[in-house]
Amino acid sequence: MDANVKAGQNPEELFDVVDAQDRVVGQAPRREVHAKQLRHRAVHVLVFDEKGAVFLQKRAMGKDSCPGTWDSSCSGHLDAGEDYDAAAVRELREEIGLECAEKPERWLRLSASENTGMEFVWIYRMQSEGPFTLNEAEISEGAWFAPDEISEGIVENPDTYAGSFRYFWPRVRDELP
Repeated sequence: MDANVKAGQNPEELFDVVDAQDRVVGQAPRREVHAKQLRHRAVHVLVFDEKGAVFLQKRAMGKDSCPGTWDSSCSGHLDAGEDYDAAAVRELREEIGLECAEKPERWLRLSASENTGMEFVWIYRMQSEGPFTLNEAEISEGAWFAPDEISEGIVENPDTYAGSFRYFWPRVRDELP
């Protein structure tokens, strides 16, 4: 079996391809979207506990990008025809086993750029104490971190964090109490 399919990543999975204003202009398989660096869509969700710690996941080694690095509580691409909010709820369920009665709060929007892997991204936030059920095909481990600990870790050991997470963390960190 292909390692990407085993890690929950079907290279033939269809994504919406979007223009510079995030309007759908077509569809293409995951493999082609990434190989040609076409603009597409993704979500990241940060789950905080009542004390303000954030749950991060360590990406499984079979992931096609940034394997073995710390990343958002959950993240993923939008399926073709899916909206951002539905994708955030789906990713929470698929990656960390968290069922949501309501969508998490939209927090920050990023435009597609090289820093985001050519993804338009909505970053969401929510509060939950867990427990979580980690999808082993997607995540090798998860842990709670204080925001300052993450900021220091990104400075001291940047390669241990996924690239897009390193890019947006300072922006969301500035919004924390």
